[in-house]
Amino acid sequence: MTQDIGLIGLGAMGRGMAGSLRRAGYRLHVCDVRADAAQAFAAEGGIACASPAEVARACEVVVSVVVDAAQTEAVLFGADGAVAAMRPGSLFVMCSTVDPNRSIAWEARLAERGLLYLDAPISGGAAKAEAGTMTMMTAGRPEAYAKAGGALEAMAAQVYRLGDRAGNGSKVKIINQLLAGVHIAAAAEAMALGLREGVDAAQLYEVITHSAGNSWMFENRMPHVLAGDWTPLSAVDIFVKDLGLVLDTARATKFPLPLASTAHQMFMQASSAGHAKEDDSAVIKIFPGIELPEGSAP
Repeated sequence: MTQDIGLIGLGAMGRGMAGSLRRAGYRLHVCDVRADAAQAFAAEGGIACASPAEVARACEVVVSVVVDAAQTEAVLFGADGAVAAMRPGSLFVMCSTVDPNRSIAWEARLAERGLLYLDAPISGGAAKAEAGTMTMMTAGRPEAYAKAGGALEAMAAQVYRLGDRAGNGSKVKIINQLLAGVHIAAAAEAMALGLREGVDAAQLYEVITHSAGNSWMFENRMPHVLAGDWTPLSAVDIFVKDLGLVLDTARATKFPLPLASTAHQMFMQASSAGHAKEDDSAVIKIFPGIELPEGSAP
């Protein structure tokens, strides 16, 4: 296989996804706001492009893995954006966490230009993206899936098809983020209580991960706290954004989300205290009177 495919955004997830596509035999055309990231990927095999438009001119399938709706809008319609350079019948795969209404609107705008669109948020973290074992929550027209071919399965172990129009992929991702954010906040609260009560943190982690109170997020994030390593695999501000989207979605229909609201406030507090760019496990730093494991940043 030598099919050309484009990928825009070589962050924690996008870099791994690009690698998975390359291993599957695709020829990758990549672009990132950090030109050195694109050049580094190209040095291992692939083609570095200077703009989304350059990617789109070379490929009929373009995958976007940028941070948020504003960056996606710029990738699509900004200066040197992809849409103006895409040939009719080409496909844009949107993998960011965004307001579902934005995703629905992008599908309509691209359809007016004869372009296909797939609502395809992702979950699983950088390690699963690198291994090609992440989850993809997709929705789109049958023609969009047909155009994607085997590319989705090359990037994800689980590709869920949730509807024949954009929207449901983003809705399901937002619900996933509700749970993820609440679980991280609860894990931090539990570990903070343990530290406050003088329980050995490593022993607490061992017991909880073998007990009914465990969660994937506790098991995955609390080692960052134990190591005092706040290197952002997913930053505090990601959950400020994502839980904000959760609350905005529910607010539109006056639906109460008390746990999500509390978790959002916790991440907001951590962000405003100076931890915005740290790993999301740094939400534990909002709790007073605890001594974090040695090596932790203040």
